[in-house]
Amino acid sequence: MNRLSVAKVRSAKAGLGVNDQPVRATYQDGGGLMLVCAATGAKSWVLRVQVDGRRRDIGLGAVDLDGAGRNAFGTHDDRLSDAPLMLKRVLTLAEAREKAAALRKLAKAGADPVFERDKKRKRIPNFAEATEQAHKALSPGWSKKTGKAFLSSLNQHALPKLGAIKVDVIGSAELIAALAPIWTDKPVMARKVRSRIGQVLAFAKAQGWRTEALPDMRELRSGLSKQKKGGHFAAMPFANIPAFVAGELAKDSAASRAAVLFAILTAARSGEVRHATWEQIDLETQTWARPADIMKMDQPHVVTLSDAAISLLEGYTPEDMREGLIFTGKRGGALSDMALTQIMRSAGQRDTVHGFRSSFRDWAAEKMPTIPAMVAEMALAHKVGTATEQAYLRSDLRNMRRALMEAWGRFVAPSLCGITDNVTAIGVIAR
Repeated sequence: MNRLSVAKVRSAKAGLGVNDQPVRATYQDGGGLMLVCAATGAKSWVLRVQVDGRRRDIGLGAVDLDGAGRNAFGTHDDRLSDAPLMLKRVLTLAEAREKAAALRKLAKAGADPVFERDKKRKRIPNFAEATEQAHKALSPGWSKKTGKAFLSSLNQHALPKLGAIKVDVIGSAELIAALAPIWTDKPVMARKVRSRIGQVLAFAKAQGWRTEALPDMRELRSGLSKQKKGGHFAAMPFANIPAFVAGELAKDSAASRAAVLFAILTAARSGEVRHATWEQIDLETQTWARPADIMKMDQPHVVTLSDAAISLLEGYTPEDMREGLIFTGKRGGALSDMALTQIMRSAGQRDTVHGFRSSFRDWAAEKMPTIPAMVAEMALAHKVGTATEQAYLRSDLRNMRRALMEAWGRFVAPSLCGITDNVTAIGVIAR
């Protein structure tokens, strides 16, 4: 160990090869530290260590001949003169020994000495940049809807607090500050944002931008208010729905009102109804083939349409206008979720459109006991059974679902089925 001296380092030269041509020469200091003199005259420090049973030569930097940051060519490099040792590119003999000792210790501990040498030089992106890169890398495996929701939720709720912060220093305190504004007011969204922030930080760790463990969920719970239990959508008791539907059918027709009624008759989600098109509807077979991109589970699903649902559709749109979106907003695009909510509020109801799905499920359980529970779940486009049961159940139980939905249509909208003498059809609205 310590075979070299400052004088030897100064006087060291390249070797001589064939025809006295200068060639690379190596001088050992001990412990794997070497002074390398290149044929060009440049001098540098190299550390030879064993990493995972393999020999590796790790460059430490150029030789500082006078302690002032001057390399073998006399060029001054002051970019990192006051930087930590691992960042220095020009090293004195003493600094080379110290750096070599630190990297040897890391190698013996099982760490990657090259990573440790370079990690401080790696540019660490901020959270906004990491979000963009994570989305670019991960989104090919997502649906278009998932990728869009990932970006929009983080842009709205995470970037205002975290966007400018480097991903390697984001901890529980920073996450709590970002989530606190929506944690109790928007609990469902808050949990989604928390999960998506975790995805970005996990991606950052995989890229080597972050060495710390991900924030502990227990610390987050300790720093945030307790969320209210439940979180279920307010649902109208199913016994009240026929009167509500009759009242809405008696009112002037509007796209949003027709959409609410169609949502009730199909037990569909608001977004699925708002983006329904005539091309998805088959009036002859009385089916609604919903594509994956409007479905929550990103899986296509066929809805069986009752006579009441078909009557609603045919009464709402003239035959020569049945193309594109079924229910259009005032500007020609899809209705907003708020447009449907406004129908409920104008009727003096605090219940939600989504809550009608729960009403349908309660009705099926109480009034249709001979229909298996999984039929109602399939009608709601829910997954049913265990993974094994799903693998063996190849039928979509369409005939049973058709019987269930037909009974539901007759219950909530008997006038649309021609059951009563006082038939009220929803008016036709120009599109």
